Amino acid sequence: MKTFLKLTVFAALIFSAGKIVAAEEALTVAVFDFVSPDDAVHDLGPKVAALVNANLSAEPNLVMVERAELDKALGEQELGLSGTVSPESAAKVGHLTGAKVLVTGRVFAVDNQTIIVAKVIGTETSRVYGEVVNGKPNSTITALATELAKKIAADVTQKSDTLIAKVESRDDRIAKIKKQLDGKKLPVVSVIITEQHIGQHVIDPAAQTELSLILQQCGFTVVDELSTNKADVEITGEAFSEFGLRKGNLQSCRARIELKARNVASGAVLIVDRQTSVAVDIAEHVAAKSALQNGAGELAERVIPQLIK
Repeated sequence: MKTFLKLTVFAALIFSAGKIVAAEEALTVAVFDFVSPDDAVHDLGPKVAALVNANLSAEPNLVMVERAELDKALGEQELGLSGTVSPESAAKVGHLTGAKVLVTGRVFAVDNQTIIVAKVIGTETSRVYGEVVNGKPNSTITALATELAKKIAADVTQKSDTLIAKVESRDDRIAKIKKQLDGKKLPVVSVIITEQHIGQHVIDPAAQTELSLILQQCGFTVVDELSTNKADVEITGEAFSEFGLRKGNLQSCRARIELKARNVASGAVLIVDRQTSVAVDIAEHVAAKSALQNGAGELAERVIPQLIK
C-alpha cells in the first residue's frame, strides 16, 4: 500500500493539440544521471542530467518523474540512477516509476570539446532515439544541456507514436476477446470486487461493473447472490483508488485492481492477476472511477480468454 501511495505522484495531466489527454497516455519522462567516466568531465554527468531535467520540466506537454521519487522507486533494485539503463531493462524501469520515456546519456571530452550523447528510450516499445550536442571551447554546460533538452523534447513529442504503445479502444478490446472465445463453451461467472477510494466511501464498484459488463458483452452469463443460476467460476478481488495530481481544473487519480478466478466445483485457482491504471477528469470521483474502469478493461483482455481453458 505504501508503494502505491508514493507512486500516485506519477499520475499526470497534459494538454495536446487543444485536447485533454488521459494520464495513461501522458508523456511522462524520467531522466537518469549521465555517465561521465573521463577524468576531464568526471563530475559533469549528474549536473548535465539535472539541467536536462530542469529544461524538460518547462515543456508544457511533458511530465517529469521527480528525482527523489525515482530514487525511492529504484532504491531496492539493481538498477540505479546511472545512464546504464538499456532498452531491455526499460520496461522494468517504466513499471517501477510510471515513466513512459527514459532519458540516459554519456558525457565525454574529445580534442578539448565536450560532447554529450543522450538516448531516448520508450519503456513500452523499447524504441531508442539518439541525440548529440558538441560543445565548442567557449560553450557552457548550461547551454549544452539546454540545447540537448530541446532535441529530446522534440523527439518525445514528435515521435511519441513510436515511443508509447498505442492505446486500444474499448470496442477493439472486446472484439479481440470475442475472437478468442469463438465457438467455445462459456462458463457461468460471478464477479465480486470490493472497492475503496482512499479516505472516502465508495458506492457501486466501478471495476466490478466494468468487468461484469465486458463479460456479458462477450456472451457470458453473469450471476450474483440473487440469481437462481450458480456460478461455474467466481472472480473475486479488491480495488482501490486515490487522488494523484491537480492541474488547473483537472484532477487525476490512480487505481489498482487485484483479482483471482476460482473454479467453484474444484476450488482450484484458475487465474491471479493485477493491474494499475490512471485517469483524468474535472471531478475526482469520476477520475477515480474511470481509472478503475480502465484497469478492469485491461484485466478483462488477459483474464477472460483464460476462463475457457
